[in-house]
Amino acid sequence: MNIIRKLSSKNLLVFNLVLIGVIFGFSLAFLSFSCSTPSQAKTARAQENSVVIPQDALSVAENLQVAFRSVSEKVLPSVVEIKTVSIRRQQVPNFNGIPWEFFFGPREGTPDNRGQEREYRSQGLGSGIIVRQEKDTYYVLTNNHVVGDVSEISVATSDGKEFSAELVGKDERKDLAMVSFKTTDKFPLAVLGDSDLVKVGDWAIAVGNPLGFMFSVTQGIVSAVGRTGGPANNINDFIQTDTSINQGNSGGALVNIRGEVIGINTWIASNTNGGSVGLGFAIPINNAKRSIDEFISKGEISYGWLGVSLIEPDRETLQALGLEGKRGALASMVFLDSPADKGGIQPGDFITHVNGREVRTVNQVTMMVGDIKPGERASFTVIRDKASQNINVRIEARTEAVSTDNKKLWPGVYVVPLTEAVRNSLNLDKNATGLLVAQVIADSPASIVGLKQGDRILKINGETVPDQSAFYRVLREKAGTELWFEIARGDATLESLRFKR
Repeated sequence: MNIIRKLSSKNLLVFNLVLIGVIFGFSLAFLSFSCSTPSQAKTARAQENSVVIPQDALSVAENLQVAFRSVSEKVLPSVVEIKTVSIRRQQVPNFNGIPWEFFFGPREGTPDNRGQEREYRSQGLGSGIIVRQEKDTYYVLTNNHVVGDVSEISVATSDGKEFSAELVGKDERKDLAMVSFKTTDKFPLAVLGDSDLVKVGDWAIAVGNPLGFMFSVTQGIVSAVGRTGGPANNINDFIQTDTSINQGNSGGALVNIRGEVIGINTWIASNTNGGSVGLGFAIPINNAKRSIDEFISKGEISYGWLGVSLIEPDRETLQALGLEGKRGALASMVFLDSPADKGGIQPGDFITHVNGREVRTVNQVTMMVGDIKPGERASFTVIRDKASQNINVRIEARTEAVSTDNKKLWPGVYVVPLTEAVRNSLNLDKNATGLLVAQVIADSPASIVGLKQGDRILKINGETVPDQSAFYRVLREKAGTELWFEIARGDATLESLRFKR
C-alpha cells in the first residue's frame, strides 16, 4: 500500500511538472506573439503608406529656397540699422525748502535750482538703405519720420560695426530723408529696381530691423499698387504688401525676387496697437530716385508747381460737366499768375493726361507735376466743354509762399449742384435753383466779395448759372477782369461786392 501511494505521488508530481511546463510554454508563446505582431503590423502599414516626395516638386521648392537665400545674402550688406536719440530740455521745478521758502524766503546755504533745465533723452530705431558712395562717404536713404527731428544718429551695418552719422537732407512731403557716414570699409550699394514694373502678386521681400531684431528678412507678395492716404498727407502712391513689416522696418528695403529694391518700407495699417496684420506700405523706389541726387547736391527736394486746386469730382459733378465714365482730376480753382494761369488752364478743366501718361486721381497729378523739374515744359490733356485739348505749361518751383497765397486762388469757392438730396437736407423748395456754396477759401476773391458757405449762387456777372457747366463757362468767358455774384441767402437775394483782377 505504501508502495502504491509512493508511485501515485511520483506520477502526480511528474504530471504537475509537465502541466506547469505546458502552461509556461504556452504563456511565453502568447506573450511573444502579442508583443511582436503589432510591431510587424505597423511596419507593414508604414511600408504600404509611405509617401515619396516627387523629385521635380522638391527641386522647385529647393530652387525657390536658394533664390530667397541668395536675395538675403545680396541685400543684407546694403541695409543698415539706424539708431537715433532725441533730446529735449525741460525746466526743473525748484522744490528746495518748500514750504519754508514760500513763507520765509530761501534759507542761507540752500542751492537755488530756479531757471535750471534737465535733459531728457529718448531712443529711436529704424532702417536704411546704402544707395551712394563718394570716396569714404556712404549715403543712406531712409524715412523722414525716422531721422527728421532727432539730435543724434548712428548706423549699424550687418557685419556688426557701428558708425556716427549725420543728416544730409529731409523731406516731409514724401517722408524721405538721407543720412551719411564715413568709413574706409567697403559696403555694397543697393541695386535699385523699377517700381513701375511691379505687379500685384509679385514676390516681395522686406529687409530691416523690426522691433530691434536686427537684419531680419520676411517674405510675402505685392498685395496692391497705387495706394494713397498715407500718414501726414504723404503724397506717394504706395506699394501694399502682406510681407511682415513692424516698427523698426521703416526706411528699410522692399525688394523683388531678383534682389532689386522696389520700395522703401514706410508704414503699416493695424488695429493691434502697431502690430503687423499683413497691411504694410512702401514708397515706390522710382519716387525716390531723383531725391537721392537732390539730397546730396542741395540737401532738399525741389518740387514742380502747376498752380491749380484739384478735386476728384463726384458722380453728380461728372454728370453736370458731361464727364460720365471719365477718370482724372478737376481743376476747380487756378492761382492767378501761376504756371497754369499763364499756360491757359482754367477753372473747370478736367485733366486726364500729363506728358501723355494717363492720370486717374488727384494724387497722381500732384506726384507727376511735383517730379517735373522747375523750368521744364509739360503737356496737359484736358477736357473743356466736352472737348479734349492739349495745353503746354512751363512748370515753376513750388514754395510755401506761392502755394498758400489764397489771395490769388481764383475764384476761391467750391460749388455743388442742387440735387434732390441737397434740397431736402437744406429744406429748400423743390424748384430752388442755383449752385450751393460748399466752401469758401479764406482771403480768396470769393471771400473778399462776401460769399459764405450755404449761399446759393444764381448768377455770375449778371448771367444765370443753373449748373456747374455754366458756372465754369461763365467764369472763363465773362469774368476776365471783374467778378461778382448774385446769390440767395435765406429768403433774400443779394448782389456781392465786385472783385477786379
